[in-house]
Parts: sequence; C-alpha cells; structure tokens
Amino acid sequence: MIQAAITGIGAYVPEDVITNEDLEKLVDTNDEWIMSRVGIKERHVLRGEGKGTSVMGIRAVQELLDKTNTKPEDVEVIIFATTTPDFQFPSTAALVADGCGIKNSLAFDLQAACSGFLFGLETGSNYIKSGRYKKVIVVAGDKMTAITNYKDRTTCPLFGDAVGAVMLEPTAEDYGIIDTILHTDGFGAPHLHLCGGGSAFPASAETIEKGMHYVYQEGQVVFKHAVSRMADVSAEIMERNQLTKDDVSWFVPHQANLRIIDAAANRMGLSRDKVMINIERYGNTSAGTIPICLWEWESKLKKGDNIILAAFGAGFTWGSVYLKWAYDGK
Repeated sequence: MIQAAITGIGAYVPEDVITNEDLEKLVDTNDEWIMSRVGIKERHVLRGEGKGTSVMGIRAVQELLDKTNTKPEDVEVIIFATTTPDFQFPSTAALVADGCGIKNSLAFDLQAACSGFLFGLETGSNYIKSGRYKKVIVVAGDKMTAITNYKDRTTCPLFGDAVGAVMLEPTAEDYGIIDTILHTDGFGAPHLHLCGGGSAFPASAETIEKGMHYVYQEGQVVFKHAVSRMADVSAEIMERNQLTKDDVSWFVPHQANLRIIDAAANRMGLSRDKVMINIERYGNTSAGTIPICLWEWESKLKKGDNIILAAFGAGFTWGSVYLKWAYDGK
C-alpha cells in the first residue's frame, strides 16, 4: 500500500518583530494581560509595500527544495493553504511556483483557515496515494498582520506572519500519513470571519469605514468550541489507532491560545515535554503554525516517531492527523 510521507520541511519567518510592549503604545493592553490570556510575547511581521504571503511562500519552498535536493522541474503539485492570498487571482500557489522556477506543476490555493495545513496534507496525500504523483509540496501560512486591526485590543495581540512547506513523497514502508479526521461546521461563520472584500460585500468606502476588512472574532464562542473540538478529535484519532499516551512521541497543536493547547494535551494525557509550543515567540500564524513547529523541532524528530497534529479554525474547521515521521531530523 502506498503511503504519503513527509520527506522534508522548509519555512520562512520574517525578521521584524512586534512585541507586547509595542502593542502597549497602540491599544489599551499590556504584557501581563496578553500573556495570561493567550501566552504570546511577540509575533513576526512581513514589512514592505507590495509584499504578500507569496514572498514568504517562495522563501519556504526554496529552502525545502534545497534541503531535499529537489529540482524545480520535478515538482508535480503545489497546494498552498492560506487565508491571506496576495490577490483574489491568480493563486498564491502560482506566484510561489513562478518564484521558485516551477513551471509545469498543478498548483492551487486551499482555504480552511487555521486548519489549512491539515486539509492540505489530506489533499496532498491523496494525490500521492493515487499513484499519479511522486512529489507534492504542501505550503501553509499567512500574512495575518495584513488583516489585523491594530485598534482592536482583543485581536491585535494574537496574530503574526510565517509560512511553512513540506514535501510529500510515496513510500511502501509503514511511515507517513496514517490517519486523518477532518470536520467542518458552517454555523461558526458569524463568530469568526473577515466580512469585507468578497462577493457578498465587495470592497467599498462603506466596508472600509466599517472596518469589515479585518478579522472579526467573538473570542468566548471561538475559545469554547476550539477547546472541546480540538481536544475531542485528538483523543479520537488516538483511540481509533489504538495509541496510548506512551505511544505518542509528539503532539503538534495549532498555536492559537496556550490554554487551548494545554486543554487538548491534558485530554490526551500528555505531559508538556511531548507538546510542541512556540506561540510565545510567533503568535497565531493561522495555517502556518503547525509546519513552523515541525520546522523548529525537525532536528529532534526520529524516524518512526508517532506524531499527532491538531487544529481548529474559522468555518468552523477542525481536525487531527496521525503520522509516522519518515526520517531522522539530524
């Protein structure tokens, strides 16, 4: 049976940083308030006129190509999971392909908000399992600062910019993406969305005046559903694959809120030393959080490690992926 295995990972995090102290100068907030509620100390921001998500995607994919010794002409599929495309069209995947010299691939964007990387892995792995494709790149991440309202004290501390990318290749061994559980429930749309700029409310002076081009979030509602659903689906995928807490090498949760992460890990019976957490330094980079964690921890990963990924995002979308790591990070 063919499985799709992650065979390499690249990423790009912008150099510029917005600290909690910087935010204190913009809105009524402080470091203690932010840390106690979400656990974020700083977040990175992509600065520069005309620089969109594709700029980070190109850097991440180029690093991935270099690390895996992959020629651009050998890449067959690029899937870019993002909420912040450079344009309505063409796709950000097309811009990344062009920027990396990839000329003949199937390339498209995928929208599942903060769960985008998981939805991208499921989609990419099925391209591999079909037997038609041998090299599929899943890119995920966002320029969330582009849609953040720095007059809103409840949301502006949350978001940062980053993009990660993984290579998927076929393997006949017992490694790779073993199981996936993904869900969508559209009732969540009113509670977490970006209303302006789409076909329902095209950009106008009125939509700009009303602030409709920024993230809108009802924090308590989102927190409640994120805690329960991310914890439930993580526990479900362990039970479905007969995994105990001792079998799990790493848990990689979406980095939205430290309390949500702790709740999911506790439900799984995992200690903090098995949980990848970098929210303090990067904030919520939406679809980028999980691949950025894998990228940072790559040197610690060992072939055969059982890894559980989990995310929750706008839609609502949520899910979990169980994978066996396919190579020694060192």
